[in-house]
Amino acid sequence: MVLIAREAMATRFEIAMPEDRDPIRLRAAGEEALGEIEGIEARLSLYLPSSEIARVNALASSEPVRVSSEVFDLLRRCARLSDLSQGAFDPTIGPLMRCWGFMRGGGARPDPAALATAREAVGMRWVELDEARSSVRFARAGMMLDLGAVGKGHAIDVAVACLREAGVVNALIHGGTSSVFGLGSQEDGTPWKVAIESPSTSSDGGAGDDRLLAVATLKEQGLAVSAVWGKSFQSGGRELGHVMDPRLGHPVSHTRLAAVSLESSLEADALSTALLALGVDGLNWLGSVRPRARALVLPEFGGPRTIGALSPES
Repeated sequence: MVLIAREAMATRFEIAMPEDRDPIRLRAAGEEALGEIEGIEARLSLYLPSSEIARVNALASSEPVRVSSEVFDLLRRCARLSDLSQGAFDPTIGPLMRCWGFMRGGGARPDPAALATAREAVGMRWVELDEARSSVRFARAGMMLDLGAVGKGHAIDVAVACLREAGVVNALIHGGTSSVFGLGSQEDGTPWKVAIESPSTSSDGGAGDDRLLAVATLKEQGLAVSAVWGKSFQSGGRELGHVMDPRLGHPVSHTRLAAVSLESSLEADALSTALLALGVDGLNWLGSVRPRARALVLPEFGGPRTIGALSPES
């Protein structure tokens, strides 16, 4: 097995490829794919002042900002997915993330007036995309794009295309284990297998065999897992995490995890984020808009619910 890795997008990306007669070729292809991911980070990062997204956030409230065709197409896809989910996924979530203290910290309950102001600046419907000029403009002041929910999925889709172009037919690539794509199959011809575990909480410590929710099989498919883990804080006896419900303006608390498997890692990322906000009731919605999707939702109380072949401990 050829395994290569690189840090990007504040996480670790890894590519595993069954070794063939030319491991040097495989390694070169993998390194090129990871290089593409680094380039995407340079264009999409919220925190790099030189990135296209940082420039849009700084200027688009006052004037149209021209962007590359890649970024424009990505924003157009995000707009469609936001509309499809009726706002449960929304890449203009930045003002809420900042207001709740998750932009560069562990979170804190905001002042009600500040939260009301932040909510007024959220909504993909306020982002004007001019295809003729390949430009972006915000219709409201204070808006901020945050592509964290789809950045890894987009990067993985680009990396997979790079691997295909180099002649690689079998590989598993992941970004921080939450965004994964299985290209082709394992060395023995069986699909790639990825475990989905329940996120740990401050009360359960994340220990024990009951953390295993399902084992997803991937062949020419991506898997995205969105969960209330990582940055969080306690308030009123509840743990509030960094995943926002854009429609309500506060952290998701009724759902602990959502996982979606689709042919596109970007779509899987966006729709798993939406499903986390929609909860168990969102499974019927997802099945109607993406009939080929496999998905799992773990509510705050009770066991996981699924659609498709993504069955518990399958």
